[in-house]
Amino acid sequence: MPAAAETSVLPRGEAGRAGGDVRSDLHVSVEARSSGGIEIDLRSRVALYYGDNIRRQATDVLRALGMEHARVSMVDEGALPFVIAARLEAAVRRAGLAQGKSALPEALPLAPPSPRDRLRRSRLYLPGNEPKYFINAGLHAPDAIILDLEDSVHFAEKDAARLLVRNSLRTVDFGSAERMVRINQLPLGLADLEEIVPQAPDLILIPKVETPDQISHIVGAMESSAKRAGVSRPIWLMPILESALGIENAFAIAASSERIVALTLGLEDYTADLGVAKTAGGAESLYARMRVVNAAHAAHVQAIDSVFGDVADSEGLLGWGEASRAMGFEGMGCLHPLQIKIIHRAFAPTMWELEKAQQIVAAFEEAQKQGLGVVSLGSKMIDPPVVQRAVKLVARAKRMGLRVE
Repeated sequence: MPAAAETSVLPRGEAGRAGGDVRSDLHVSVEARSSGGIEIDLRSRVALYYGDNIRRQATDVLRALGMEHARVSMVDEGALPFVIAARLEAAVRRAGLAQGKSALPEALPLAPPSPRDRLRRSRLYLPGNEPKYFINAGLHAPDAIILDLEDSVHFAEKDAARLLVRNSLRTVDFGSAERMVRINQLPLGLADLEEIVPQAPDLILIPKVETPDQISHIVGAMESSAKRAGVSRPIWLMPILESALGIENAFAIAASSERIVALTLGLEDYTADLGVAKTAGGAESLYARMRVVNAAHAAHVQAIDSVFGDVADSEGLLGWGEASRAMGFEGMGCLHPLQIKIIHRAFAPTMWELEKAQQIVAAFEEAQKQGLGVVSLGSKMIDPPVVQRAVKLVARAKRMGLRVE
């Protein structure tokens, strides 16, 4: 009896999403074949206008990844070129066919390096596997955007999100916002760094930090990756403290590297670690927040508060932000663009505070001109710490774009 004909299963991978509720993304399926070149089946509402360009880009990406023969199915929901390239590369990698290669889109010129003491009042979180949020994020004018690879990304999509964030760092104009990336916990975070560091983000957030050793591990991996990629500009760090142990080690963590410019905390994980409910008043986290503030100032870095989870409660957000500023925080995270202006308002000095500070600064400058060691405002003597606080407040108000006389 003749032997049954042998059949071979060719490698196949897919990535991305399509469907009625999907925007700015696409689903791709790539199947290797032994001959016949690259065959592309494209379904897109804009195929009449951009179909040839999409097919051409797909062919270029596949060839850059070492593929000359493949069947490709693409269902496009308005994806931009950087998304198309990321989804194709993810599919090829999942098929085990990338051969260690990447298909990097052409990069925009980088803005000047981010100053270590720049304003960080608002940091807008963007889920790392949702390109629809990337495109116009800069128009909302946050001080920073956070491309998130951790909590907002399902574990099965970590690899695809990593490539999407990498490509967005190269090609998306986020305006004046500082470009931040939140990586995953170690060891998965090391794979994130390999893709992200060569794109020179301004800052990397490190989740669930509990000891200075974790920072040392991250810094070592960053420096190795930056050296291989030829990246010489500074990439800052912001550790996120999310456990009782992390809070207790706050100062040691904040002082563990010159790359650290800010310290923040995650209250959802922290309260879960304590086994208590997170409340609107925040009494259960008051100790942790004050410890972060004190540790950050002792280490001469910025203290940044957690997010305010109730997006619909604008009054609650304003009150929380004003209380945060009074405690010594300089900013906080935000989950929705509507929170940005409220946070900026909360962290701005009041008109009365600014006027008083300007009077003190003017009196200080006049005393300096006259060679006086004592500053007075009217009949009242002004202590040096009060002068220092007024000088900082006026300088910060100028950086916020407030009118300062």
